[in-house]
Amino acid sequence: MRVLFVSAEMSPFAKTGGLGDVAGSLPRALRQHGIDARVLMPLYGPVRGRFDDRLRYLFSFPFHRRVGTADVHLHTTEQDGIPVYFLESWPFFSGGDYIYTDLNWDRKRFVFFSQAAMGAAWELGQGRAGEARWFPDVLHVHDWHTALVPFLLHESRGAPGWADMASVLTVHNMGYQGWEAGGYLWEAGIPGRQHPHLIYQDKTDNLLGIGIAYAHKINTVSPRHAMELHYARFGEGLEGLVWVRDGDFTGILNGLDTDRANPMTDPALRHPFDASNFRVERPRNKAAFQAELGLPQQPDVPLIGIVTRLVEQKGMDFAVPGLRRLLAESDAQLVIIGSGKPEIERDVQRLEWDFGWKMRVVLGYQPDLAQRLYASSDLVLVPSRYEPCGLTQMLAMRYGALPVVRETGGLADTVQNYDGGPADHGTGFVFLFEEPDAVRLTLHWAIDTYRNRRAAFERMQERAMRLDLSWEHPVRQYVALYEAALRAARGDAPHLAETGRGRPR
Repeated sequence: MRVLFVSAEMSPFAKTGGLGDVAGSLPRALRQHGIDARVLMPLYGPVRGRFDDRLRYLFSFPFHRRVGTADVHLHTTEQDGIPVYFLESWPFFSGGDYIYTDLNWDRKRFVFFSQAAMGAAWELGQGRAGEARWFPDVLHVHDWHTALVPFLLHESRGAPGWADMASVLTVHNMGYQGWEAGGYLWEAGIPGRQHPHLIYQDKTDNLLGIGIAYAHKINTVSPRHAMELHYARFGEGLEGLVWVRDGDFTGILNGLDTDRANPMTDPALRHPFDASNFRVERPRNKAAFQAELGLPQQPDVPLIGIVTRLVEQKGMDFAVPGLRRLLAESDAQLVIIGSGKPEIERDVQRLEWDFGWKMRVVLGYQPDLAQRLYASSDLVLVPSRYEPCGLTQMLAMRYGALPVVRETGGLADTVQNYDGGPADHGTGFVFLFEEPDAVRLTLHWAIDTYRNRRAAFERMQERAMRLDLSWEHPVRQYVALYEAALRAARGDAPHLAETGRGRPR
């Protein structure tokens, strides 16, 4: 089976969140299971700047649109055994120092990217420039940036070559949808969307809504979040479409690339460890991390870590007041790594000004420093208002830090609440309410467990480190999803199958 990921992000080339992680690791896991998975993404300016020496030019082709003809250039490289294609076309993806810009320009850019992605898939299927012919069986698209592709595939099904191809849409974050794109779609020559539920629910101009309506199969990145998206609290106005597509909608939990996220081999760590020796080696990492950040090296003082975007979705607006009270009441250390809204950045900086002897703030994202935080912290706080899956809590558990999380989405699916006793159950601490006191009191509970029930705390650490957080099980679910999408696609167009018309070889 041939699967083409069409994605706005892929780690390590361009990443702003979980989408980049998934597009960078899931294709590798699929290839290890015999699926020929490849990735197509835009050639952003920063990608060319950092990785230009790795890129190989493939070919160019003209792409005709209502507003004129665009020259599209395809480049390629290989990442962890994954063939990756980069689409370049002026003025949308050709330079600059940005991945995303303002929504007006981004809607226009990604409508074009979706159209050009279909053209690139066709050209790959023709074996251009001496390359072996490669035409996907499944187009796997991600979030609003590429959610137009299933509709374009639907509109192309009467043309030779597209009849048997399936589309799968993964929703990573329903909070971003590509709203009010009608003018951009008209300008690009996109036909009208006649799906009755799009019309009835007034979503014909919503890019993510279009994808949900027309994709053969849809999933999100955890079972709990798949349930949540059926309701207005999380569905962000698209819950009606989710209900309509309920039979084609599922939740598949993200996995970790456990070869890379491995505290025994991670080059960012000073003292490697695993579940058999963490009681000895983790404290050495903690001491080194405290020294690196200029914090007192106090092994018995619990260290709380946070790696996050400083935005309301991640719950930092209500977490900061709770953390302020906690620091005033408790002997604990706190390290925050992240960036986001200026107001929340200022709030966490004020925390450091007021409690500078026991906390540090690092604005921005430093991957190696984040890995050392996971390997050194006793607790990692993830207070998200909603979290489709979340990798932070999984990385924390993989590296022996117990997560303190709000009960939502993938956080609820991956973190088992402490039983309050000898830790016969539990891999962390869970709260429900979006309130400062929920954060403060749950952290007090976790700190009390760390200080007074250390054997139970360490038992949970070992259990968390031994969890299977790999892609092994999710990959099998994705393969089944692709097979179901192909069955649906081939049932959509029997007349094409009967005429013998198929994809180009």
